[in-house]
Amino acid sequence: MATSMRGLTQFIADIRGARVRELEEKRINKEMAHIRKKFKDGNLDGYQKKKYVAKIIFTYILGYKVDVGHMEAVNLIASPKYSEKQIGYLAVTLLMHENSDFLRLVVNSIRKDLDSNHEIDNCLALHAIANVGGSEMAEALVEDVHRLLISPTSQNFVKKKAALTLLRLYRKHPEVIPAPEWALRIVSIMDDQDLGVVVCVTSLVMALAQDHLDAFAVCYTKAVDRLHRLVIEHEYAATYAYYKVPSPWLQVKLLRLLQYYSPSEDPTIRSVLHNVLQTIMNNCAEPSRNVQHNNAQHAILFEAISLAIHLDTNSPLVGTAAVLLARFISSKETNVRYLGLDTMAHLAGRADSLDPIKRHQGTIILSLRDKDISVRRRALDLLYSMCDVDNSELIVGELLRYLRVADYALREEMVLKIAILTEKYATSYKWYVDTILQLISAAGEHVGDEVWYRVVQIPLPHMKVWLKLAYGHLIANESGYSPLEQFQLLHSKSQFCVASTRSLLLSTYIKWVNVFPEIKPQLLNIFERYRHVLDAELQQRACEFYALASRPDDDELLQNICEEMPPFPPRVSALLGRLNRKHGDTEDKRTWIHGGKEANLDREVARQKTLPADTINNSADQRVEQDIVNSLAGLEMSSTATANQYEAQNIAVVPTGKPRLTNGSNIERWFEKLICSSEGVLYEDVQIQIGVKSRYQGHIGQLAIYLGNKISAPLTSFITTVHVEDTDAISVTFAKIPPSTVSPRSQIQQLLHIECKKLFTVPPVLTVSFLAGAHQTVSVRLPIVVTKFLEHVKLGQSDFFERWKLIGGPPREAQSVFPIELTTSGQIDIAKNRQVISGHHFNILDDIDPNPNNLVAAGVLHMSTDGKVGCLLRLEPNRDAKLCRLTTRSTSEDVAGEVQRLLQKILTTPHSA
Repeated sequence: MATSMRGLTQFIADIRGARVRELEEKRINKEMAHIRKKFKDGNLDGYQKKKYVAKIIFTYILGYKVDVGHMEAVNLIASPKYSEKQIGYLAVTLLMHENSDFLRLVVNSIRKDLDSNHEIDNCLALHAIANVGGSEMAEALVEDVHRLLISPTSQNFVKKKAALTLLRLYRKHPEVIPAPEWALRIVSIMDDQDLGVVVCVTSLVMALAQDHLDAFAVCYTKAVDRLHRLVIEHEYAATYAYYKVPSPWLQVKLLRLLQYYSPSEDPTIRSVLHNVLQTIMNNCAEPSRNVQHNNAQHAILFEAISLAIHLDTNSPLVGTAAVLLARFISSKETNVRYLGLDTMAHLAGRADSLDPIKRHQGTIILSLRDKDISVRRRALDLLYSMCDVDNSELIVGELLRYLRVADYALREEMVLKIAILTEKYATSYKWYVDTILQLISAAGEHVGDEVWYRVVQIPLPHMKVWLKLAYGHLIANESGYSPLEQFQLLHSKSQFCVASTRSLLLSTYIKWVNVFPEIKPQLLNIFERYRHVLDAELQQRACEFYALASRPDDDELLQNICEEMPPFPPRVSALLGRLNRKHGDTEDKRTWIHGGKEANLDREVARQKTLPADTINNSADQRVEQDIVNSLAGLEMSSTATANQYEAQNIAVVPTGKPRLTNGSNIERWFEKLICSSEGVLYEDVQIQIGVKSRYQGHIGQLAIYLGNKISAPLTSFITTVHVEDTDAISVTFAKIPPSTVSPRSQIQQLLHIECKKLFTVPPVLTVSFLAGAHQTVSVRLPIVVTKFLEHVKLGQSDFFERWKLIGGPPREAQSVFPIELTTSGQIDIAKNRQVISGHHFNILDDIDPNPNNLVAAGVLHMSTDGKVGCLLRLEPNRDAKLCRLTTRSTSEDVAGEVQRLLQKILTTPHSA
């Protein structure tokens, strides 16, 4: 740049040659005056504008204020020359902020460059949007950026910049990006052949999926498939091998992405993922001598261990991981020790048993004295997470000893965590008070008000008095605790109490006037005496209480004022609130938190409730003290109070979005035909054909799906998913992960395993999405209905009618009368009726009904959970009335109704060849 503009080169040389700042400022002021004059005179060509704007940029970089050249920079962006356009964009990104009025003038120029066929122009525009894009610019141009990302004609480096630009805009202005609408199209790019594009798109998907889990649920399969191709099949270009490790950055991102979702129930995906994680751990079993290779392997390994912990803490993989982590926390490398302690804290936050971690408790305690403060901080977090009833006194004691020599940057956090652990696992008042007093003595000014309030609650005498007196009516019926005995016992000690405790006694007496009217005279006498004391507080209370107690017995005022307090609502400890405020959300957005399994279960429950914010963590400063006082009621000294409070349950995030079915004239006809047959076409258009072939035995079935590409170009980013409405009733899983590409004019086969557990009424939905120039999505119902799981039953005439009568009528009978069509010769279409009934897997029983037009059939429905259910039916067509009566009877009323509905729908469909 400088070699082509002599004026700029000379200006830079003059600035560098200035010996003192005054000479530098003089030279800059002279040049700025010259530039202002040139801009004012006008008639400058593109080269001159570029040169002067470049001088302004250099002056701004030196730290001087610049108030000229903004309009010229805007004009340079519209220039057709790259060198001029580049300087214009550089000036805009440096000299203008996101709310600058000048940005409105460049929106059209930026849009023009986004639409340009020149890749360099696209990249310059994307850089400008990512660096200074305000809300108005983002709203105006986000569609154009998205178009560049999904366009099949965009170069790979343009796609990468477009993905990162969308990521930047989403982090700044998430409301401008319709993430659910773009989800499938963005996820499809994860199948791109260029791993650089996949890395950038995965970064974007990670940010979007955290806030839109359901919409981006399909990325789970994509991530598993890509990991399998990288780790197991070694499918990657040599340029993306970093010291013989295939694209470690992509592997880390994919492993982190999988942790945002609950573990998959699909056995195929679980098996593939298990093989991937096992291979990663095996690859890292023996360290290499190459430091860079080790760093890449460790980055992947630690993320793989976190994923294994997320999937199942009881799996053998986690056992292997615990052995590896024990080795890492003793490593000579600081980074490895740091990551080992952090990942072990994750294990402590999820595992049912802390025994594998407690074996290395001594090593972890020694890490508190590591030379690196970040390692010391991770050791503190791990000790905080692994503390329980058994080792609480040891860990708290070690933390207290280390607190005296700890860094000032750690002390405040240590004080909070020691106070929380002491309160949570206190087994006696003595240990709690002794520990907190030691903490106050060692930490001094680092002890917050929360800790003071908690410890003061224990020894405060009048607090105990108030608790006993306020609820004295609960023991009034017990021997030795009559109202008069309670009064005499307490009042005899009042002369030894301070004024504040006597105030509480008076408040208790006014409540006793309401609940113990038999001792009202004695209480009035006390109020009368205290009306004349010198203490203003006592005198005021006595006067007010005397006036209340003297009111008539039928007056409801005293009863309303002294009504029993309602139970306190559950409150979050103020100490935990303080700690959570300290560790607010960051861009990393961990899938777990420090504090053990209970804390992580609480976090998952909170996520399920989808609260917009934690009102305790985000409360205003002026309300903190009130929250602290309110939380005093939650102090519990029982060591088992928290241990049994929560159940070890897996909180899963289940996608709930039901796909929208594709409309078409033949789709319904194909579906109904396949209900009564085992093979045929399910869907077909000019690009793709979907055929199925099925077989069933008992409650198990297999459905082969044939996906044919009818065009001369490949179908890329191919995604096939199955949506099941009721997963408790029916299970549908792929035998293997579907391929991502279908070659031109070829066919692939996907096998589905089906299991009927209970009665279901909604067929599963198959969704196929792919790229064929544009993004296409097809969603059709699979011909899987409850009658597919029927098996034939052979019955004689007497057996049939005996069982028919035994089942009886409603509610285990479903019956309907509906119109039918006759054949062209005016006869009942018996062949069609037989085909429909036998197609639903019923066994047609001949010679049972005396009317030859009637059909009688029987079958047994097999379900793995609900067992076997018998089903009988009788079809009675009437040619003269053109009506038909269908009756189904079953030992299950729900089964009878569903079978009747399915049969009637097919029987009323006009016959077609």
